[in-house]
Amino acid sequence: MRRDVIHSLLVANRGEIACRIFRTCRDLGITTVAVYSDADAGALHVREADLAVRLPGSAPADTYLRGDLVVAAALAAGADAVHPGYGFLSENAAFAAAVQDAGLTWVGPPVKAIELMASKTRAKELMGGAGVPLLAPVDPATASEDDLPLLLKAASGGGGRGMRIVRELGALPGELLAAAAEAASAFGDGEVFAEPYVERGRHVEVQVMADAYDTVWALGTRDCSLQRRHQKVIEEAPAPGLDEGLRTRLHDAAVAAARAVGYRGAGTVEFLVSAEGRPYFLEMNTRLQVEHPVTEAVFGVDLVALQLRVAEGEPLDPVLPAASGHAVEARLYAEDPARDWQPQTGALLTLEVPDAPGLRLDTGYTGGDTIGVHYDPMLAKVIAHAPTRTEAVRLLAGALERARIHGPVTNRELLVRSLRHPDFAAARLDTGFYDRHLADLTAPGAGDPATAALAAALAEAVRATASPGPAPTPTRFGAWRNLPSQPQVKRFRSEPDGTEHEIAYRTPRTGTPEPYDAPGVRVLAAAPDRVTLELDGVTRHFELARDRDRLHVDTAGASYTFTALPRFTDPATQTDPGSLLAPMPGTVVRLAEGLAPGARVEAGQPLIWLEAMKMEHRILAPASGTLTALHAAPGHQVEVGALLAVVQEDPEATPVAASAPASAPASASVPEENA
Repeated sequence: MRRDVIHSLLVANRGEIACRIFRTCRDLGITTVAVYSDADAGALHVREADLAVRLPGSAPADTYLRGDLVVAAALAAGADAVHPGYGFLSENAAFAAAVQDAGLTWVGPPVKAIELMASKTRAKELMGGAGVPLLAPVDPATASEDDLPLLLKAASGGGGRGMRIVRELGALPGELLAAAAEAASAFGDGEVFAEPYVERGRHVEVQVMADAYDTVWALGTRDCSLQRRHQKVIEEAPAPGLDEGLRTRLHDAAVAAARAVGYRGAGTVEFLVSAEGRPYFLEMNTRLQVEHPVTEAVFGVDLVALQLRVAEGEPLDPVLPAASGHAVEARLYAEDPARDWQPQTGALLTLEVPDAPGLRLDTGYTGGDTIGVHYDPMLAKVIAHAPTRTEAVRLLAGALERARIHGPVTNRELLVRSLRHPDFAAARLDTGFYDRHLADLTAPGAGDPATAALAAALAEAVRATASPGPAPTPTRFGAWRNLPSQPQVKRFRSEPDGTEHEIAYRTPRTGTPEPYDAPGVRVLAAAPDRVTLELDGVTRHFELARDRDRLHVDTAGASYTFTALPRFTDPATQTDPGSLLAPMPGTVVRLAEGLAPGARVEAGQPLIWLEAMKMEHRILAPASGTLTALHAAPGHQVEVGALLAVVQEDPEATPVAASAPASAPASASVPEENA
């Protein structure tokens, strides 16, 4: 067999996965080449690469999804191989063929294997012939009540697009049309199929690695059941609670699937395991998975290095590596789980995760970077490996809790609470975990934001005192004078819940500010970046960082973000009742049919669709009434808080309950493929 030694590798991707592949390349002495969009000109993966080639534009369709531009970039940079990462073009057979036609080494499976697995319906037919267990398909045209619930899925693509759960037969025709339209929009293929929906099923997968010499490894199982909108949040290896017979069956089925398509390289065979322990084939991902680090930790391998070895024509060791311990991975997203998982954007001031034995951080960001609107909101993956599952989960939860993450809202607290939830601790796992527990996991915690706000006020007082320049002139408000000897007040708003805190303090002649009328609280030390308080005899430390009018406070077991408020509310910041504001920056992709000023709308009716950060968001009517203003149109780019429309509520209408702030609409989001 021809063997091609790789000297220079272009990664046809961005962010975390590009940085992760570059890390292995550096270890192997391989020159790295990045591609980047205009939005990613200063991104970490560009900074870490030896060479970088610009792809003009910012939208994925104009940049990372342009296979012709990526191949041209590889040739221009002198690369001799291309690694696709995950998402984007990683499972695009035409791109793989174009790479090879250009005389470059493709670090991925054969083109034929990608083609065979590209359609879920064709893949299921092939797997059935190979003896892999399947869910029996259901013909929507003849479906009956006995077939419910049903799961509608797009034949092409993934990531939850085109997926619907149908529990009522009367809803089936409409959901079929909606799923087909979404699939056609996302993947260019409107084919949709139906199969039984397995209640409380587990998402279990098997990592495979195959070479050109008929060696196929089944590198254990992973459980990826904790998902939001069919995208994974927490993954672990090995999948807990499976008996040895089921593990063997899964391994054998995964190897059979790989052999059935002549697979080479790294791939993942995904299964749905019913509550009764019956496995069913879902799909085969013909690429490296986001969650591959947990398998690497357990088996002590570098899957990217193995991909490169196989691509160079080298054989795998016929003896499977031995497994050791347990690994858990959490995906840290810039999103707000309490507000319908809305993606967040803006400057990332700080991203620091503790470094300790057994911990690993894979990220595409560092402090000072900006989280934009064009790509997936995943900031990083934090991985913990330990001898037992209990130890690995504890290590990961503790690392996330102690991490310093300042900037947009993240799902960090949700991850910590999920890892410590009794069901997760007992390995009672299924894909409905967040459907059942999200409200509890996002409820206000047992922390003490008021004390954190006090620490912020004291730090700000010290900073103001230490600032160079003349002493501030006392400010007169009516008959009251703001004198240093009198109590002073600072107001803060907690983010993202909007709770306001008013802190009274005064600065005595000693110069150290102290709380006013706060029994049981003693200030031990106060500086602009650190405050130490004694609270009823217990000493607590508060670390502070600021970004313009926002203050980030980190203390043991909790982190808080506050926005400093003016002492008096500015009336100009108020919005009219019924105003629909953009919950994030994005692009208006469509409007409800016939939507125009004067149109009648019903409470909860989707009015406007926004697309941002690879997710689609529906802006809903907050109440039944009349649309009195419409400022959105398809193709318009809007900023967060932009006024999209105004609904004048009927006097007797009942408003829609929403988890979003009163000034923002209820919204629903559907993700695209993870990239």
